[in-house]
Amino acid sequence: MRVLVAPDSFGGTMTARQAAEAVAAGWRRAAPGDEIVLRPLSDGGPGFLDVLNTALGGEYVKVAIPDPLGRDTTGSVLRVGDDAYVESADATGLHHLAKDERDPKRTTSYGVGLLLAAAVESGARRVVVGLGGSATNDGGAGMLAALGAVPLDVGGSALPYGGAALAQCDRLEGVPALRGAELVIASDVDSPLTGLHGASAVFGPQKGASREDVLLLDAALARWAEVLERDLPGCPPGIAELPGAGAAGGLGAGLLALGARRESGITLVRSLIGLDAGLDAADLVVTGEGSFDFQSLRGKVAAGVAAGAAERALPCLVVAGQVSVGRREAAAAGIEATYAVADELGSVDAAIAAGADGLERLAERVAREWSRR
Repeated sequence: MRVLVAPDSFGGTMTARQAAEAVAAGWRRAAPGDEIVLRPLSDGGPGFLDVLNTALGGEYVKVAIPDPLGRDTTGSVLRVGDDAYVESADATGLHHLAKDERDPKRTTSYGVGLLLAAAVESGARRVVVGLGGSATNDGGAGMLAALGAVPLDVGGSALPYGGAALAQCDRLEGVPALRGAELVIASDVDSPLTGLHGASAVFGPQKGASREDVLLLDAALARWAEVLERDLPGCPPGIAELPGAGAAGGLGAGLLALGARRESGITLVRSLIGLDAGLDAADLVVTGEGSFDFQSLRGKVAAGVAAGAAERALPCLVVAGQVSVGRREAAAAGIEATYAVADELGSVDAAIAAGADGLERLAERVAREWSRR
């Protein structure tokens, strides 16, 4: 049997490549005669650069940047020909913060701006920015400040870091320096910037926002959208309502205001790494991620892989740390069956502690069930 293994990363537990290798190791123990092809994936979130570097090669450019709280860290730009790839989670990812440090009122996207500047200065003609996994809710204000468009208060002082400060934003001063490079957003989040389905309401709580914080941050982003439309040349009208503006804590809005176009992250990666050729040659497809939930069905990796498998009438399986999608909903997305490490080991905590070993164990059991078919 020819088995295509194409997972996303498993949260902070495993990269997509590590997850793919764990599935392959477990599968080979049960079905050593099967041919296994690995295609680790990303929809633009954490692991985006690693997945592209595995498939495309290229050269990493290291950049000194601040993390979401302004502490020194290092990020990377991946150069491949005339293109540069940036992973926003390098600078804004939740993985930079301990749980008690999460506070979207004061976290910043400044580091993303420095990564963009480095990409442009390296000579890239096109810069693709993967969005996802952010700890920020500042609408890209920090990014723009790093690029030379500084948000100011009514007294002319630069605003402090964080989404809460945007409520006091009076104007932008300066013009972003991008040397004419084309900007592309890789994201499958289609949320607007503000409102019930916006960045603050949908993603704020997982970043540490209370109910009161969500209301404050949403109002601050509404004010920020007004300033962007008025003061940033070329900003599209109705920026707050554009699909994808709410991605990565509103970083999508900041990029759209700079003239970026949005592409489906999984579709873009699928094309770049040659996933379709792998699907054409496969008898069975295995995908997965840390938590397979309702958001997974909204254009993320598992849904994208399942759609490609369905086009070819291939069975598609999901292996995940935990599963909260029902059988009927999974089947409607083209997924034949789902399996959870947490069920295999007895709890979510056990699954997290086991890491790759738990996924290997699960894959071995799944192989015994499916390879015989």
